[in-house]
Amino acid sequence: MPHTQGTSRYFSTRDGRRLHTAQLDGPRDAPVVVFEAGAGGTRSSWGTVQPAVARFARAVVYDRSGLGRSEPDAADRTFGRMADDLNDLLDGLDDGDGARFVLVGHSLGGVIVRLAASRRPDRIAGLVLVDPSDEAADDMFREGAGRRAAIMMTVMRGLARTGILRLLGGLAFRRAPADVRADLAREATTPRAIDTMAQELKTFYPELQSWRGSAPDLGDLPVTVVSGAKSGGLGKAVRARVNEAHAGRAAASPAGRHVVAANSGHQVPLTDPEVIVDEVRRLVAGPAMVD
Repeated sequence: MPHTQGTSRYFSTRDGRRLHTAQLDGPRDAPVVVFEAGAGGTRSSWGTVQPAVARFARAVVYDRSGLGRSEPDAADRTFGRMADDLNDLLDGLDDGDGARFVLVGHSLGGVIVRLAASRRPDRIAGLVLVDPSDEAADDMFREGAGRRAAIMMTVMRGLARTGILRLLGGLAFRRAPADVRADLAREATTPRAIDTMAQELKTFYPELQSWRGSAPDLGDLPVTVVSGAKSGGLGKAVRARVNEAHAGRAAASPAGRHVVAANSGHQVPLTDPEVIVDEVRRLVAGPAMVD
């Protein structure tokens, strides 16, 4: 039986690392939709979104280096490094016909797709940023944020070693197809996955803060930002400020759009997948829908 997330295929980065993708075919005359997960997330993060997108576009999910079935990276996992990997993947996905791409990034993935798009805007049809990390959100940089993240990694390593993280992941993804849940259990809740997540977050705060003075330039690319409506542990006041930053990010694009997912906190791909699908559809449809 075919896998819910499609056919596995590997692509090489410029330095020879192999990145694993899963692809669902769609209309070849539409932009290719490529999904970027949040910190430590595998392709399984998009298991309830990607199949719906494949009804109107070729839909590709992948595992960043050190996650899922992709090879690890000996270098630091900086924003630039991860954006280069994504652009290498887009190079591989272009069959030589000048493919156009819609990039969809959740959380840290939103940072990665912004930087990747700024480096090759000529081939980008639009971005969907799903409850993204954003340098304009002052609460990201509260004193001790890095220390709290390090403590969280220590706790998550313990949960991964004991198998508790696997159980929690199963609960969070209970609405996902069975084969997606099985992949998640094998690959996304392991000590290896948490170690890679820690590597991705190692320089996260100083790098994101540096963008406050020199953010990637997206020009006139269409940008849709999807925010969670619920606090999700942030607190109502913090959520309001984060969503204000998201609205500002959307407003920075001449074709920007800010959407609030009513049923969601941070995990919009799990709790409001149809909201993401609708926004991707708008960008795939082109300027007539965006306008």
